[in-house]
Amino acid sequence: MKRPDRPRVTGALAPHAEGFGIELSRQGYSPWTASEHMYLMADVSRWLDQRGLAPAELNSVRIEDLLTDRRAHGQARRTTARGLMPLFGYLRGVGIVPEPTELAPASAVGGLLLEFVGYLTNERGLAADSVAGYRHFAELFLAVCAPDPTVRGCGLKRLEAQHINTFILTECAWRSIGSTKNLVNTLRVLMRFLHLEGYTTTSLVESVPRAIPWRDSGRSRALEPEQVSGLLASCDRRTAAGRRDFAILTVLARLGLRRGEVASLSLDDIDWRAGEIVVSGKGGRRDRLPLPVDVGKALADYCRWGRSRNDHRALFLQLQAPHVSLAPHAVTEVVKRACQRAGLASVGAHRLRHSTAIAMRRAGAPLFEIGQILCHRVVASTALYAKDDLDALASIARPWSGAQS
Repeated sequence: MKRPDRPRVTGALAPHAEGFGIELSRQGYSPWTASEHMYLMADVSRWLDQRGLAPAELNSVRIEDLLTDRRAHGQARRTTARGLMPLFGYLRGVGIVPEPTELAPASAVGGLLLEFVGYLTNERGLAADSVAGYRHFAELFLAVCAPDPTVRGCGLKRLEAQHINTFILTECAWRSIGSTKNLVNTLRVLMRFLHLEGYTTTSLVESVPRAIPWRDSGRSRALEPEQVSGLLASCDRRTAAGRRDFAILTVLARLGLRRGEVASLSLDDIDWRAGEIVVSGKGGRRDRLPLPVDVGKALADYCRWGRSRNDHRALFLQLQAPHVSLAPHAVTEVVKRACQRAGLASVGAHRLRHSTAIAMRRAGAPLFEIGQILCHRVVASTALYAKDDLDALASIARPWSGAQS
């Protein structure tokens, strides 16, 4: 087969062409795809020379001009910001192209939300996914109750409990219990932030009802053991994809990890000699857990025969280039694809966490041990799984007075 061409990069980006080619190879791109990215680099370098620009002048506005010109000249590929990511990610990494700057907020609400995001990130130490959820609900509330909150302006100064109550009643009329819980939690945090920053004269935190205690609303949604076995059996372990998916599902089903904890695992987290694994959980917590034999075998088989050979330390990598760590949502997609193969209704990764706890409970494990494996902070979180142990509950149930003797 004819090998792909490697274009000659001239102009402003020429000194970085060799390094970019090496980086594409390191990230696992095929020679043909790498050739496309090198042609893109040559085009961008030529575009810079034609306009007398230096790489350091490639800000967000000029990148959009570049994309417009590529589309105008009939280019069908690499005509979006996503298509430029490998090249510009490398150029930013070596420091010759500036990082994208955040646009100034277009409204007072936008500015206030930026402050709120900073508070959540810096003061409360929340993860990016959690911050995004809080920001979403805060934006909904501000759009309704304070659409023009100028800095220290009267829009928020006039905010009262009745405005909050009206908003909650309107929103919660169509939301699920889980969504309602997230909404009111966000409002309590937002009210605390607004008072601390002087946007409101009094604290309105207590005007927001506390979250609905939904954890006692019913039994857990665990899968049956044969369903979990079906998910594992659906993986074709003769392929790299099957080995990786089998290892992910085994970790979820046996250790009960959250999807983010699975995505954040690294090769350095596994102590093969001691038979232990370190899990990075919520709030920066790190827990050392025993590594069961079947989990260790699944991970070893994946690392030996299914994992790409590169210098990335993340345990689970994307199958296609760039071979970087999986995102949390990709872990959920692994579970959903396994459900399709096994003929089951689609479920998320968290359902396997429930299944792990119920399997341990049915095997006779006490709740405090289950809480240790699941890395729960409070006993109430683990107590949910006691409701699925019907035999144990039957032993303490009082006889019904209407039962026939």
